[in-house]
Amino acid sequence: MVIRHELQHTETVRQTLAIAGLLPAGEPALQPMGGPQGWVQIPAGAFHMGAPPDGFAYDNERPRHRVELPAFAIARRPVSNDEGGYERREWWSDEGWAWRRQEGIGPHPAAAAGDPRAPVCHVSWFEAEAFARTHDARLPSEPEWEKAARSNSELAARDGRGRGALALSAVGQVWEWTGSQFGGYPGFRAYPYREYSQVFFGADYRVLRGGSWATAPRVASVTFRNWDLPQRRQIFAGVRLARDLG
Repeated sequence: MVIRHELQHTETVRQTLAIAGLLPAGEPALQPMGGPQGWVQIPAGAFHMGAPPDGFAYDNERPRHRVELPAFAIARRPVSNDEGGYERREWWSDEGWAWRRQEGIGPHPAAAAGDPRAPVCHVSWFEAEAFARTHDARLPSEPEWEKAARSNSELAARDGRGRGALALSAVGQVWEWTGSQFGGYPGFRAYPYREYSQVFFGADYRVLRGGSWATAPRVASVTFRNWDLPQRRQIFAGVRLARDLG
């Protein structure tokens, strides 16, 4: 736990360096996205969400539990730098629009400076939600994200060709916001102390999944849950869209 927590602090230090314009050459290491675009359809059905009882996991990743989901579609790629969208009030929630007006929010400078084919980075949850509405879409729920990611892992195991062959591409370039508030799974037990996760549960924090270019592989497991406030932009976060089917 100490090692993983230290690795998470390393990413936080990089976020601070990014704010100050002090990242070293070659960072952020965001790569142009290739492969097919469009949507992947995930069939209805149940899956087991969360970390298994053996091995290390944070308390908020357990217990593993069965989740039933209807069919849904999820974008093959995260949203890229060249896809825009800030102008119209109806795209925003009341809370998001108030934040945008109060803070004078427009596109993050990193989006303008980055490769247009790379995933957009430094996106708040409010911006991600508004962008989804502009495209007749929404943010995936946390269970939807994990089910799609698990399907991705199963594809990789079967075809052996690595990430480029997967249905979902560019996983791990930017954290991906979900539509879910941060909370405990059914049967949650705090470990090793209440303040690690439980004090953040509730309506204030939203869940991110997947990891970023600055996340250590040891941290970025398919069950790892990151969380932050919906107005935060300094994190290396982007957005992948989802849609209902049927």
